[in-house]
Amino acid sequence: MSNIHAASKLREKYEHFRILVIGRANAGKTTLLKRVCNTDEDPCIYDEKRENLLEPNLGRGIHDIDRPFVFRSNPQFIFHDSPGFEAGDERQLEKVQEFIKSRAKVKEVNEQLHVIWSLL
Repeated sequence: MSNIHAASKLREKYEHFRILVIGRANAGKTTLLKRVCNTDEDPCIYDEKRENLLEPNLGRGIHDIDRPFVFRSNPQFIFHDSPGFEAGDERQLEKVQEFIKSRAKVKEVNEQLHVIWSLL
């Protein structure tokens, strides 16, 4: 089977590709994702009503692992951003571990976690 045929078969099975990005605060997670998606646009974080929760600002962004975000130019990639891992804060690590475990139990393939990227 050729790589192109294999990729085509995967696209039929997976409507979205869900990626968890973890790392320190200000490690460049969003910058990396912009490069991967070949965009300079800001991501969109949607609530249950499909309203964008993210308002561009100069401060630290929203880091709610349970609220996925996408780039409008690449909606097939759904990202989950962990809060930055700060020294001594075990709650952040526990939250990420709980998220990974919950996604591992999901039956629907488009809701499963497909990749975990860790930035050091």
